[in-house]
Amino acid sequence: MSLENLLRIGKLKAHAAERVEVVRLLGAAERGLRDAASPALSGDSRLDLAYRAIVQAALVAMLAHGFRPATSEPGHHQVLIQALPKTIDLPPERLQMLEAYRAARNQSGYRGIPVSDAVAEACIEDGHRLLAEVRAWLQAHRADLA
Repeated sequence: MSLENLLRIGKLKAHAAERVEVVRLLGAAERGLRDAASPALSGDSRLDLAYRAIVQAALVAMLAHGFRPATSEPGHHQVLIQALPKTIDLPPERLQMLEAYRAARNQSGYRGIPVSDAVAEACIEDGHRLLAEVRAWLQAHRADLA
């Protein structure tokens, strides 16, 4: 489904991104990933921080296309993540991993299922990778926001 279709069905709203909000979100994602690296935190907390950084990076990609999620609609995190192939040309296999982190976060948050350190570490690594990819996409396509 295209971004325009998501707008038409109310999952997205039009939004004129400003450099200051993009820089602020990228900084928040960096801080979250840095905090997630703390071995003093549980796997659950580390995954939660890293996943939030992934969502923030996905939000930046969406903002750069002139949209933001309709946060009044359920599943706006999922919309942001699933739109990454459209916003930054993320390969489908990468999308599957990001969806797995979302599912692990939901299982932890809503069912109390613990997150292993290995899953948290993988999410942190993928968070760093996605953040770098979003920055590179911005530099190539929306340098005015980078």
